[in-house]
Amino acid sequence: MMKKLSFYTCLFLSWTLLLVSCSKDSNGPGTVLPDPDPQPTGLKFPAKEMRAGWIATVWELDWPGVRGEAAQKAKYIQQLDRLKELKFNAVFFQVKGMGDAFYDSPYEPWSAAISGTRGVDPGYDVMKFLIDETHARGMEFHAWMNPYRISTRGGAGDAYPALHSSVKPEWVLDFPTIRIYNPALPEVRQRLNDIVKDFITKFNVDGIHFDDYFYPSGQAYKDEEDYKKYGAGYATIADFRRGNVDKAIEGVFKTVSETKPDMVFSVSPAPNKNDNYNNLYADIAKWTSSGWVDILIPQLYQEIGNSYNPFEVNLSTWVQFRGKAKVVVGHGYYKFGSAGNGAAFQSVDELEKQFNLVRKNDKVFGSAIYSVRDVLANRIGITDKLKTLYAKDVLMPFFGREVAAKPTTPTNVKINGTELSWTLNGSNVRAAVYYFATKESVGELLSLTSANKLQISKSGFYCVTSVNVDNVESKESELVKK
Repeated sequence: MMKKLSFYTCLFLSWTLLLVSCSKDSNGPGTVLPDPDPQPTGLKFPAKEMRAGWIATVWELDWPGVRGEAAQKAKYIQQLDRLKELKFNAVFFQVKGMGDAFYDSPYEPWSAAISGTRGVDPGYDVMKFLIDETHARGMEFHAWMNPYRISTRGGAGDAYPALHSSVKPEWVLDFPTIRIYNPALPEVRQRLNDIVKDFITKFNVDGIHFDDYFYPSGQAYKDEEDYKKYGAGYATIADFRRGNVDKAIEGVFKTVSETKPDMVFSVSPAPNKNDNYNNLYADIAKWTSSGWVDILIPQLYQEIGNSYNPFEVNLSTWVQFRGKAKVVVGHGYYKFGSAGNGAAFQSVDELEKQFNLVRKNDKVFGSAIYSVRDVLANRIGITDKLKTLYAKDVLMPFFGREVAAKPTTPTNVKINGTELSWTLNGSNVRAAVYYFATKESVGELLSLTSANKLQISKSGFYCVTSVNVDNVESKESELVKK
């Protein structure tokens, strides 16, 4: 019985195969059969990145370093042009580093860096010039402020500069080499919010940025009386100090988001999370989990494998505690080729390894370089290496709040000879033009423009998207082929 079953089973299978074969043939030569391993149809767009450079003005580290309007403007233009050539898309410019200002402020004196004398009007609108030149190159301008530092001095025997007339002496704390606003005082927090609101009301910047100077580390704080007066609800004086900075950060975030919701608020903490918490009294994880920070830019200035602050460990930590913020990594570019910073920083390979770690992490949205003067210096060819790392243009990621209308997909995309054209729908949007050598290759951003046409030369595929002022991008248009 089993043998007969095997015979008929084989016969049945043979006839089945024959019928299937005939069925395929009957469809004719033009029939496309299903692909057994279909390829994805989605286009591969280049990753978006913030590519920022810090421009420090304390001690005139990056700018201006020269006197006179013409010389200062020429130097900034030189810096911007080099950054634009290297495909940067943002600058973090220090507008308030020493309880001073690079603009006419009712709260703080003109910076001595501009005229050479604190409190002296330089005779031109410094901030308007800086912002206009930056935006003219399609780059973002983020205003970098130090929240508490007022001034520094060489030693206890030197005098601090006179306080601005609006500052009450009881609002400040003096230490041997630094004078700061007292973080414990409600009046100081209100003043900080007033400074930020005044600035963002006057100037069209893309963000407000704080660095890592909160409670300066290594100082002996005599704030027992403040703790008695304001510390109800805090178990320890350390918790009280952290609470003071929490209130400042929350207040500034609310000021920014309520006054100019299209702006972002970013913070660049020191590299080690525990050091921030225990010594600077900055509870970064609380700020990010509470949504008080839009962009977190940890200063990961040590090399990969550093015995105390390894780049890769701190990167993993900040990604873990990013909360609602998006992470951008700060690189210690100033160390490359500079004596005394260890063997790793004598090789351009270190920067490439850092970038590889950053780009492999899908929770990181770019890099920030400290600082711009070192980009221009190009010690050991480090900027030549950066040029290869920033080989193609990219779009800025979305970081903040959606305020503008959502962009809609461009229409009427067509090619006429060597001209690609399209129609942008809506106001205050730009067109992002992409090129794909094949439908499977990674695309290249050719232009971010307010125009409605672009000259093209390469054979392949093209599409266009719309990008609004919040850096929100529409869906892509249909592909057109050249």
